[in-house]
Amino acid sequence: MKPVTVSVEVAATPARVFEHLDTLANHEAFLDHYLEKWKFSGPARGLGAKAEALAKAPGSQDWFEFEVVEREAPRLLVEEGVSAGGKRRTRGTYRLSEAGGGTRIEFALEFVELPRSERLAPFLTRAFAKRVNAKALRRLAKQLDG
Repeated sequence: MKPVTVSVEVAATPARVFEHLDTLANHEAFLDHYLEKWKFSGPARGLGAKAEALAKAPGSQDWFEFEVVEREAPRLLVEEGVSAGGKRRTRGTYRLSEAGGGTRIEFALEFVELPRSERLAPFLTRAFAKRVNAKALRRLAKQLDG
């Protein structure tokens, strides 16, 4: 399945945006519209930083696990994720570039492995991922520009 890519521009410098994103606990504030009950382990920032969060849906038992697996300050941060009881594997990549005195933040979500139900309706999976990640970047932009 094709990756889902969303982007936003902020006034903050790439170095400031990278510093904010590199601390995994900061992700809770812009992702809490669909993930809750966050837990963190490993280092607070950088390679090996880990988080777990529960999908915010009535009766949900779908835990998402994230780990920072690659970083190149101040331009690149990559997280690998596992959810759906190990049946969904993703790779989320934040790419930062200079844009008009600020930063263009691009987030691409690759679907490495999906449960059968999501493979049968890829347009629904992509639409949901695009919607929640676009909202996440808008919320991140408000935090960084606020």
